[in-house]
Amino acid sequence: MKKVISTVAALAFVAGGYLAYSTSDSNNQIATASEKIKTYDATVYISGMGGHFSVADLTIDPNDTKNPIKIKGLEMLDIGGQGYPTHDARIDDNDRNTMFWSTYKLDTWKDKGAKGGKLHVGKSNLTTGDVVKDVAVAASDRAKWTGANYCGSGQSKTSFIPVSMANEGYIDVFDKNTLELKHRVHFDDLGIKAGETTFAHGINTPDYSKFLLTVNITPNGFTKWTGNTKLIMLDMAALENGKIKKLAEATITGKPKDASGGTITFRQYFSQDGKHLFQSGADRGYLIDAKTLKVLDEITPLPGENHDIIPTPDGKYALLTLREKAKDHEGKDSTDGTLMLYDVDARKVVGNTASVCFGCHKGEGIGKAILCGLDANWK
Repeated sequence: MKKVISTVAALAFVAGGYLAYSTSDSNNQIATASEKIKTYDATVYISGMGGHFSVADLTIDPNDTKNPIKIKGLEMLDIGGQGYPTHDARIDDNDRNTMFWSTYKLDTWKDKGAKGGKLHVGKSNLTTGDVVKDVAVAASDRAKWTGANYCGSGQSKTSFIPVSMANEGYIDVFDKNTLELKHRVHFDDLGIKAGETTFAHGINTPDYSKFLLTVNITPNGFTKWTGNTKLIMLDMAALENGKIKKLAEATITGKPKDASGGTITFRQYFSQDGKHLFQSGADRGYLIDAKTLKVLDEITPLPGENHDIIPTPDGKYALLTLREKAKDHEGKDSTDGTLMLYDVDARKVVGNTASVCFGCHKGEGIGKAILCGLDANWK
């Protein structure tokens, strides 16, 4: 099935309490010419519940402390429309022109009377926008609740590995070439029972030797958020053979969820040098020592709900995806998808957020935007 990329114009005039695009001025510069900090260029793919990715061509300029993220263009990469809501972007390390993805809902989710339904795992050509492979997959028969499914994912050289947020959760191992489901791994051998944890996610280490599994700790029942998360480092070779082998474990703490919000962990990334783990956490983000799994910094407060964090190639900065309150095309209270910059050395966020959803949505007369995970091709 061929999917096209549609270009959206006039991005420079997105309205709201943040800027989707802006130019720097001398008042915003923090360094002289001789001290100027390097900038970063990337094409960033941000997943959306509409069954597409926002494709943002951007520059990160940390010298501009007011508006460091410059959106130069927005496009849309469609993977199937409303039946394919996705939270998962995972560019193939073997071929940066191929992106794997998985769906968050069963494909019948829009039909309230429908029974059954399948999840989808696929891959797209980032140059043409074509979906080059799409396979339908049944959810685990052990999952009694399937309101949320694939979200986080990792990879090895030969496997694409999405993780299910269902209750109970599980890890699936797919062959990258064929997208054949090779193994489905539940959490029994980790001593985790259904309902005791909520929303599993995961990511591979840069050398593919390990796979990090994260689960929100909910001993009093599914979605009864304590604000605490278990980080479990698994052996990748064992996982690719359908087995669980725990190498290390740690717990990070946060705020129990109440009417004002709270800490719920979602997607994450390791820095390319393997030193740091960047973990999203809804009301905060975490900078974590990847070797000890100790928290180095809590990124808070934030202007929106954090669902993913990706570092720059040198690990000096990171982009956070946020679900941020905003006004839609009709001026109604809504939610936009935005990016925010974090300075690793300074341990602080930098400047305003930048919209990566309403630049398209407002022109098309579409309401709220629900983003989640992202991946990037750095230039």
